[in-house]
Amino acid sequence: MQLKDRFRGFLPVVIDLETGGLNPTKNPILELCIVLPRWEDDKLICEDVHHWHVAPHPDTHCEERSLALTGIDPTDPDREAVSEAQALGECLRLVRKAVRDANCTRAILTAHNAHFDQGFLKAAIHRSGIKRDPFHLFSVIDTVSLCGVYFGQTVLRFACREAGIEYEMDSAHSARYDALIVATIFAQMVNNSPFFKD
Repeated sequence: MQLKDRFRGFLPVVIDLETGGLNPTKNPILELCIVLPRWEDDKLICEDVHHWHVAPHPDTHCEERSLALTGIDPTDPDREAVSEAQALGECLRLVRKAVRDANCTRAILTAHNAHFDQGFLKAAIHRSGIKRDPFHLFSVIDTVSLCGVYFGQTVLRFACREAGIEYEMDSAHSARYDALIVATIFAQMVNNSPFFKD
């Protein structure tokens, strides 16, 4: 079996965003991380990580409550933030290449509370005038739903506890850390699924 066979031609790309609020058209993306999967020995491996610190788009504004939650200071020069357009351009090129390399038809956004990330991603793609969006138009893989079914928990740290995955509260609300945790628990659910077993 190949990766494309396991997900009906879709490439599950794990995404996590840290944002400056809850409104995808008014609040910016501040961090973006993707984890690209590969299929090895009939197992999903999620280790290929790409991360960007993103400068707030000038047409958006940050909510203080969101900044307090994430601990992100958008004005900190040590973040070495790039523009939203640059981050998205680099990210989507990587996703398109991964889709081609896996002989898939499209990527499918995979995230915890996936529709939140999808809304922000699509709003940013629209702002940047990007025409070639490699992600499925509306379908997602939501690990909240999967964890609820698989572990009886929808909160990520509680699902990780049930899965035997260490979860560091002090590292949460970092796009890189959260994406890796989501990718880890997603791969565990896929690899332990009774389906597609010989």
